[in-house]
Amino acid sequence: MKSRSLLAALAASAMITGVAACGSDSDSGSTGGEAVSGPIAIDGSSTVYPFAQAASEQFGTENPDAKVTVGESGTGGGFEKFCKGETDISNASRPIKDEEIEICKTEGVTYSEVQVANDGVAIVTNKDLKIACMTTDQLNALWKKGSSAKTFKDVDPSFPDVEASLYGPGTDSGTFDFFTEEINGEKGDTRTDYQPSENDNTLVEGVSGDKGGLAYFGFSYFEANQDKLNLVSVDGGDGCVAPSKDTIQDGSYKPLARPIFMYVAAKSIAKPQVKSFMDYVLANQATIAENAQIVPMTDEQATKAQADLTKAES
Repeated sequence: MKSRSLLAALAASAMITGVAACGSDSDSGSTGGEAVSGPIAIDGSSTVYPFAQAASEQFGTENPDAKVTVGESGTGGGFEKFCKGETDISNASRPIKDEEIEICKTEGVTYSEVQVANDGVAIVTNKDLKIACMTTDQLNALWKKGSSAKTFKDVDPSFPDVEASLYGPGTDSGTFDFFTEEINGEKGDTRTDYQPSENDNTLVEGVSGDKGGLAYFGFSYFEANQDKLNLVSVDGGDGCVAPSKDTIQDGSYKPLARPIFMYVAAKSIAKPQVKSFMDYVLANQATIAENAQIVPMTDEQATKAQADLTKAES
């Protein structure tokens, strides 16, 4: 299971050994400025959490007096706190919703959206439940609102005659919104007889201990737990494709590849410690992503992200 201590160890190892960055050529290993101090409050997506936690660990080695706190209340929960002015940065696995934009406006919170990495929503089963690939239609048949499928064989005759025990994100999760829209056609449209959790590690443990377990969550959590899970490829119309760094970056893992973001408040970016943290994140995004087992941005994405951050800081 991924833990803070593991992320800290990975970050420390990267700093000591000089792990080579992959992805953007902009990675420099440091912002090159003077150390900063002060609190930085981050909350939001559980998918972005490993990236944010790894970033905070690495940033802290150069800025020990900067006190970064990272929560994982889900994308929706994170925006709720962010729009109340309770956090400086909101991690998000989807773009901010119209209703959230209005709440931020009402509360006088202005912000900028900055992509920090990529993610794919992984479909996983119990290690002994051998399902190699599912089409988007089969996923829809299993997860759609009102689905009557009780066993995997109900979805497709070639699948095992095993009762389906489903796990997935809760309704505050950006992964929940993304998956339900892409697979079921509408955000929030899903069967309700599944076991939800905003904590992806809880989903991992549920599936790994349940012979009929199937779940969807961020790809990084599969990578961290692949010894106990079976990864299911997805056929979005062009054949079965497994999520990987390459297929997520190039979009061939469709329709379940997506960008992930940090939203930074305008009032917060004026604080030296928040500005320094965001500069550090983009200067080192590929190494941070590697340590967090998250897919880094492409060079083109990294260039745009830097431009978005520069605009936010101006």
